[in-house]
Amino acid sequence: MIEARQFLEPARKLGFEWYTGVPCSLLTPFINYVIADPSLKYVSSANEGDALATAAGIITGGKRAVVMMQNSGLGNAVSPLTSLTYPFKIPVLLICTQRGAPGIKDEPQHELIGRITGKLFDLMEVPWEPFPTEAAEIPKVLERALESMRTKHMPYALVMGQKAISPHPLASKPEKKNNTGATRRSFSWQDNRPSRNEALRRIVELTPEKASALIATTGHTGRELFAIADRPNHLYMVGSMGCASSLGLGLSLVRPNLRGVVIDGDGAALMRMGNIATVGAYGGKNFTHILLDNEAHEATGGQETVSPGVFFARVAEACGYTVVAEGDDLLLLDSFLGSSALSGPRFLHLKIKRGTPKDLPRPNTAPHAVLRRLMKHIGA
Repeated sequence: MIEARQFLEPARKLGFEWYTGVPCSLLTPFINYVIADPSLKYVSSANEGDALATAAGIITGGKRAVVMMQNSGLGNAVSPLTSLTYPFKIPVLLICTQRGAPGIKDEPQHELIGRITGKLFDLMEVPWEPFPTEAAEIPKVLERALESMRTKHMPYALVMGQKAISPHPLASKPEKKNNTGATRRSFSWQDNRPSRNEALRRIVELTPEKASALIATTGHTGRELFAIADRPNHLYMVGSMGCASSLGLGLSLVRPNLRGVVIDGDGAALMRMGNIATVGAYGGKNFTHILLDNEAHEATGGQETVSPGVFFARVAEACGYTVVAEGDDLLLLDSFLGSSALSGPRFLHLKIKRGTPKDLPRPNTAPHAVLRRLMKHIGA
């Protein structure tokens, strides 16, 4: 058994100062230690996939990050592990506990995942090894992890058994933000709303290349943005549906002088609505969240979403976004992107009509090259 500081302090010396995750009783000493240290940062995510995507954003901003999770939540991280960190080649350090390990008495819900934890990492081509049980092993473990991440540009996992870390008390709690209210407007019929293309063109006009980073959600949003203008401050999420806001949060946290603009879709936002609460708690005034809502999964055939009955702006307001607006007038983009929030993040729910330009191209640059281009552009 080791103490939290015996791992976290050597990790700090190697640049690991940002941690994301979902609590597990086996990880409690680590989480408590990080929360209590003002020079370390912990983002408590709604689920493990969001935590991984937030860490990916932190790394995009030029910092190293660790994701902490229980193996029962590893399933929530499968999508971003296979369709975000893999195609974009993002090296993140994972600490995954192994509840239900073979030979260890545990709760019945952990039995299967405990047997297959290592096999899951193998299937996802994520290198892994057991978490160190002795303090003397830690430097070599971290060295192997870093070398793998440097050469493969892929995640590396440490699988932690029970009773690996001695207890550490919780000294403080993360700050919570308060909201300031929403601007609400009525919605018109579908045909009278602006198109996605019109909205994206206006967003491009209102976001200076040097001072902003645009994160476009998967599907037609990223493809249309690419067709309109392929700028070095753009990132097109080609997978990990719903993770654009998580990645944008991580990027904005480590780059406070950069305006991070997440362009989301209704289907994607519904898939990972929990991250709206995470952004409300941790996001700063440089985080701008624009939800383009056409009430359909248009990229997969136009199947309707349940968004007509969801007041996203009110959800964002309740979760702590400081400036919130909704409507279907393009002029909302001018007022929304032309002003700045006093403190926390901003959310715009913009209703748009359905429809996509013919012969819509796909980005012709590999995802990892688009990411490296963005990193170079912002000096990460």
